[in-house]
Amino acid sequence: MNEPAVLPDGGLARFRLDVSYDGTDFSGWAVQPGLRTVQGVLTDALSRVLRAEVSLTVAGRTDAGVHASGQVVHADLDDSLDPVWLVRRLARILPSDVRVRAVTPVPPAFDARFAALRRHYAYRVAVTPWGADPLRARDTMSWPYPVSLEAVNAASALLVGEHDFAAYCKHREGATTVRGLERFTWSAADGVLTAQVSADAFCHSMVRSLVGAMLEVGRGRKPVDWPASLLARRERESGIPVAPAHGLTLVGVDYPADAELAARTEITRNVRTR
Repeated sequence: MNEPAVLPDGGLARFRLDVSYDGTDFSGWAVQPGLRTVQGVLTDALSRVLRAEVSLTVAGRTDAGVHASGQVVHADLDDSLDPVWLVRRLARILPSDVRVRAVTPVPPAFDARFAALRRHYAYRVAVTPWGADPLRARDTMSWPYPVSLEAVNAASALLVGEHDFAAYCKHREGATTVRGLERFTWSAADGVLTAQVSADAFCHSMVRSLVGAMLEVGRGRKPVDWPASLLARRERESGIPVAPAHGLTLVGVDYPADAELAARTEITRNVRTR
């Protein structure tokens, strides 16, 4: 099949790309001069295949070392594009640590970032004496201390709801730290604790800071109500350890029905005030 060419005078349609990657050897999602990033690698591959410049909008800009099994991206591409062909073509030229799992036509109102209802992350912590299994060592943190599952679940539950999470976020000029935390639970299986964290959006380093705080509770160094008490702070709490990036994976992003996409985008663009 011949490679499609984007029409110079239009003929574009919006497409959703479902993307997975092992973040170990990437310097995060966003393009950075001289560094290998997911956005950079994916943009280069698409531009080569489609023979045109491609601009990507992502649901969640992951940091260096953070993985994704459910990242979502949108791009405006040639409206005659065959999505199945593009998935197969990208599989041939992308490096093995990033995959485009699906390409789907979506309405023009679909915005991977602003139309999202919530993002879902998972954080894996190996609590066995021998650490993480070698086959999962790239996406599982090794923690050398016993952890009380009851304590971390109790502490996590106190953070659910809409709060100012300034204590858990790295400051970014002009960015709000008010977030709606919808789920924060822990489960245990085969020597691995997994935190499931969902929110409308997350500020910089928020999930890793939440996990770091809970591990302090789980090992008995901090009381169950300590993480919630920090919500009164209006700046980053230096006493919160930030868990390593490699244990964190973006596992999914939720969107409303097509008829509600534009309204959701408008709501999200209105920056919250404290």
